[in-house]
Amino acid sequence: MASQQKEDLPSTSPRAAGFGEMVVERYQKIREHAETYPYVWASYIVVYGGFSLWATYRWRKLRKTEDRVRVLQERLRKLVETEEGASSTKSVEKAPSSTEKTPR
Repeated sequence: MASQQKEDLPSTSPRAAGFGEMVVERYQKIREHAETYPYVWASYIVVYGGFSLWATYRWRKLRKTEDRVRVLQERLRKLVETEEGASSTKSVEKAPSSTEKTPR
C-alpha cells in the first residue's frame, strides 16, 4: 500500500520543479494558444494597446498642464511680491503723521 501511494504522487512536486520551469511551461501554453487563436490575441493587442496609448496621451497632457500651472503660479508669486514691496514703500511714504491730520 505504501508503495502504491508513492506511485500515485507525481515524481516532482511543484516546489521542486522550480520557478524557471514553471515560467517556461506557462510561456509554451500561451504561445500555443496564440498560434491556435491569432485573432483573439490580435484583438487583445488592439484593445489594450489602444487603451495604453490613450492613457499615455492623457498622462502627458496632464504633466504639461501641471508644468504650465507651475510656471503661472511662479509668475503670479513674483508679481505679488513686487506689488507688495512697491505698495509697502508707498504706504510708508503716504502715511500721514499725527501732526498733519486736520481736526474735524
